[in-house]
Formats: sequence, structure tokens, C-alpha cells
Amino acid sequence: MTARFCSLAQQPAPAFAPGLAAERLGALLGGRRMWVNGTVLHYCFFDRDSDGSVIPDPETGRTRHVSWVGGKKQRDVVRECFQEWQNLGIGLSFVEVSDRSEAELRIGFQLGDGSWSTVGKDALRVGLNERTMNFGWDLTEPGERGTALHEIGHALGMLHEHQSPFAGIHWDEEAVYADLAGPPNFWSRDRTFFNILRKLDPREVNGSVWDPQSIMEYPFSAGLILEPEQFRAGLNPPGALSEADKEFVRRWYPPAAARGPAELVPFRSVPLRLGRAGQADFVVEPPETRAYTVGTFGDGDAVVVVFEERDGEPRYLSAQDDGGTPHNAAVRVRLVKGRRYVVRVRQYSSWGSGQTAVMCW
Repeated sequence: MTARFCSLAQQPAPAFAPGLAAERLGALLGGRRMWVNGTVLHYCFFDRDSDGSVIPDPETGRTRHVSWVGGKKQRDVVRECFQEWQNLGIGLSFVEVSDRSEAELRIGFQLGDGSWSTVGKDALRVGLNERTMNFGWDLTEPGERGTALHEIGHALGMLHEHQSPFAGIHWDEEAVYADLAGPPNFWSRDRTFFNILRKLDPREVNGSVWDPQSIMEYPFSAGLILEPEQFRAGLNPPGALSEADKEFVRRWYPPAAARGPAELVPFRSVPLRLGRAGQADFVVEPPETRAYTVGTFGDGDAVVVVFEERDGEPRYLSAQDDGGTPHNAAVRVRLVKGRRYVVRVRQYSSWGSGQTAVMCW
């Protein structure tokens, strides 16, 4: 029997400035969806009767409202899975909030709409009253807890493992299209290609080796995979976090250093000295209330994110990613005297002298 599969929405390919060196482009592809380390990801569940989608009813020809609200048992499964990821000791943390305007991740339970999530920072592009994650079937059924772990993996920036070019999978493509066109998925050929047959760029996959045990791997029934030969009879990952999954997120989101962030004083630049995927954290305590610019200088691609501390917890304010352009990243944001802010700078790559710095002015 065909499993129910996660279905990611098709996104346009990223556009970078032409002529970028291969190493620089690879760093941008690999890091563009990843959060800066130390981010607190706030999540909420849709909980109002009015929260939902309006869809056509084939029986009456009219439209009807379908709720995004899930029951307590469904929500508890998702909460437990957030906790399982966090228990790995990673540098990200997850906090449930009731106010959707405070949540980077907004979770619905629309049955029949499939299970899916935005990938990493793509969640920030979604409107406050829209879902960044959906569960389309009962997570309390046997074997379905892995669905919640899988979608949270996407929210952390992970992609589908079977689409890794390192997998060496040779598909019976027409058999795959036919299998996914039927129940329970009813996918179009375009959706099947995007989520299964399409190969990812080697520079953006979860690791340099295919992990068939990954939580990001789909199960496949017999006859869909022709090569490797051992999977002709089917591929059945356990639906749990593999050792490679754990290693990947720990590498991208290592535990916070014992030493706290350095102070970033207005009009005083600080050298960064960061390698690829390196990060530096700073505290800003503005001497006056006004609009400030926080930006980088030098021969490097970076993302700059500004958080405001509220009750000792960093809340996302604004960010700028130079995205491989000739310009450095710079955030213009209003800072209030008496409040404390955290600036996180994560570097994708450097070139030339490799000398970079950050400043607030």
C-alpha cells in the first residue's frame, strides 16, 4: 500500500548574481534557508473556528469552510516532536505561543490538504494568518508520529533525502507517476516530479552521503526503485531521527558557547574573522532611541539578523541577507533606549582578503 507523503509547495529557483565563483555559490545554496544559530522559533496552533480554508464542494457546487484547528492529541504529538529535536542539544529552541503575530511557525490541521511545511527561513515570507505547516492526516495513528518529526525537519531547513544526488537512485519513473496519481496522495505529475524525481543541487542537500534511514526519507513500495538493487523490494525507513539527521542539525546549530555575546557599540566596528558557516553574536544597548543601521563590511557574503530581548528571550525583528550581491548586508531598524538587542551575523563565504567586520551606526 502506498504511504501518504509530505508534499512541499513548488518554489522558484533562487536567483543569484551571474558569475559567482563555484565555492561562493555553493555556500549560498547550502545556507540560504538555514536559521542563524541561537534563534528561538516560536510556534502556534490555529485555534479559532474562523481559521481555515474555503474549498469547493463537488457534491453541491458551492464552497465550504474547512477548519485548520486540530484536537489536543494531535497538538500533543507535534509538541513532543519539537521537544525531541530540541533534546538533541542544538542551538535552536522552540517555544509555543498563543499569539500568531509572535510565531515564526504557524501550524494547521486541515484534513485532506496533505502534510507539508515551508523550509527553514521561507516561513518568514508567509502571511501571519496563513499556515507555514499543515498536517493532513491523523498523527496519532500507528507510525504517523514520524510525519511530525519530518515536517519539523523541513522547518529547520532540511530537504527530502531521496532527492539527494548522492543517493544514486534509478527510478521506474512511470511506475512512480502512476503510484502517486492514485490513493491516498492523488498527485499530479508536476507534484510527483518536484517532490520525488527531481534531483537537488549537491550543495544544498542534508549531507554528502545518502541516508536511507533519515526522517527526511520517504518509504517506497516495491517496484519503484530499480537501483540500488537492495531497494527494489521497497524502502522502509524507521520514521525516527537517524544518527545522520542528528549530526546534520548539530553541525548547523551547535550548542551555545559558554561565553556570552560581545558588545556592539554604535560607531565602533568589530572584525568578524568568520569562516564558512561561522557565526558571531553581539549585544546592542542603544544610547538613544532612533533608527540604526546594523551592517557588515568587507569581502564576504553574510546574513545579519536583529532580535529584541523580551523577558530574556530574543524575538525576531528584522534581517538582511546580501544573497551573493556586490553589496554587504545592512539592516535598518528602530532601537529603543533601555532595551537590549541581539545581533547575529552568519557568514556564507569570503573571498579576496577575507577581512570582514560588523558595525552599528
